[in-house]
Amino acid sequence: MAHNLNIINGKASMFYVGDVPWHKLGTRLDQPATAEEAIESASLDYPVEKRRLRAIMKGRTLIDVPNNFANVRMDTGDVLGVVGSRYEVIPNRSAFSFFDGLVDRDEAIYHTAGVLQNGQRIWILAKLPGYIRVGKNDPIEKFVLLVNSHDGSTPTMAKLTSVRVVCNNTLSAALSGSEQTVSIRHTANAQQKLEEAHKILGLYNSLTQQLEYIFNRMALKDISGKQLVEYVKTLVPANEDAESNTRTDNIREMILKLHEAGKGAEMTRGTLWGAYNAIAEYTDHVASAHNPQKQLKSMWFGSAERLKKQAFQLASSML
Repeated sequence: MAHNLNIINGKASMFYVGDVPWHKLGTRLDQPATAEEAIESASLDYPVEKRRLRAIMKGRTLIDVPNNFANVRMDTGDVLGVVGSRYEVIPNRSAFSFFDGLVDRDEAIYHTAGVLQNGQRIWILAKLPGYIRVGKNDPIEKFVLLVNSHDGSTPTMAKLTSVRVVCNNTLSAALSGSEQTVSIRHTANAQQKLEEAHKILGLYNSLTQQLEYIFNRMALKDISGKQLVEYVKTLVPANEDAESNTRTDNIREMILKLHEAGKGAEMTRGTLWGAYNAIAEYTDHVASAHNPQKQLKSMWFGSAERLKKQAFQLASSML
């Protein structure tokens, strides 16, 4: 399962709108109208139940484990995670219904959805209209990433993510003092859900304005070769306890090469914007090449996202 997508009866649990994804799997749709339709099309509507966790003792006696429960995917029997007594399962079918009001009003479209691992996480990418414009011809697409998990790792949430069109780099940013991930309530009525969705949209419109300003400042900021090397060294530090730093040196060298000759490098070479995108291209398209099953998870929730946020913060401090 090199793409890290869940496969049930030979079918990938994913849908997409537009171009065929790089793994060539999933169901193509013209445009799903609701979150429920997106979830059904991507085979994400599997049932999950919280079951009491038990331990087998000597003599094969079963005893309850206090305050611990297993979230079980009922169609496959897979245990998705161990959770506490206060945890409540949020069905995939209803997790993202709060966002349907924006789709109904053409303020967003459901673009892609899928399952990670055995069903521990499901996600929907909703594309927002318009672009973040950097320079004269470097557009950034805007998305809201909607996530529901069954392993206790994250709440159901919405977060802003952006993708540079020229190279498909997923750009992660950490804006100081700004809330960029929103946890979703599931007890609201229809009107409250619509108000919640508009609140999220308003928040993200404000964030994209900030990002457009910062990205354009990065694009206008020239950096020297020495500054570029120091930028990369800060983000990819040497391991003082390692016998050899060959791997670290190779990573640094690859990032420097991407700055010079990566996708879209001819537009950004020699600028802070180019340095930041070299990090993003490395994390999204190079670092995961040897272990692609971790690609999506790392890009949105793991080490790749953390490194890109650090790269953004460091670049912002250099403006």
